[in-house]
Amino acid sequence: MVLNQLQSLIGRLYDVDMNYDVYDFLVTDRRDLQGAPSVNDTRALEEELLLAETPDGAGIALYLDAGLLRRLEGDDPVGELTESNLADYCTALEGVSHFVYSTWRLHRDLPVSLLELETQAEVDKYAVTVFLLADQQGGDYPAQVHARLFDRVSFDARLEPDQYHRYRTAHRCAAHYCRRLERRFVSRGQARIEALVRELRKFYRLVSAAKLQHALA
Repeated sequence: MVLNQLQSLIGRLYDVDMNYDVYDFLVTDRRDLQGAPSVNDTRALEEELLLAETPDGAGIALYLDAGLLRRLEGDDPVGELTESNLADYCTALEGVSHFVYSTWRLHRDLPVSLLELETQAEVDKYAVTVFLLADQQGGDYPAQVHARLFDRVSFDARLEPDQYHRYRTAHRCAAHYCRRLERRFVSRGQARIEALVRELRKFYRLVSAAKLQHALA
């Protein structure tokens, strides 16, 4: 299934244990979210990560719109990523990224901030897309990914000021970091894959302010 494939892509890229199956925490009916605190905001989104303290530690759920999932199952981006399924793919990948990063950190009793969560998701969208397209297109580094993901972006006018600042900062940090990856590890369409993956895994394991500082270095 598509979400398992996206979870597996993230797990292999960053060499992180997949202790939990995203489908075991998936919610597709918004009525099931009534009264649950949203991590992101209060808008009716197609993707939301929800966290709550429980007597045993933390509870987590990932909401993805049922229509979104049906579209992805009918037009599988892991098989072929195209302009027609790119938006749905990015939405689903962002949700899976939030889920994997949160559970990975919580499993180790490590904190995670909302800004950190959003920044890592932006990097994940770039990195996973690069490797996915490279595999689909015969191995060359897909140079168009950075421009497509970071240049043609607008922010929802309904965002509160603190939300807008968080999303804009995450976008700026990730765009800067991913451009630096290309400058360091890609030359004439050929990437030094092992060095690139080592850098991405290092970044994944940085925490809080250190992650943002490294992204903007």
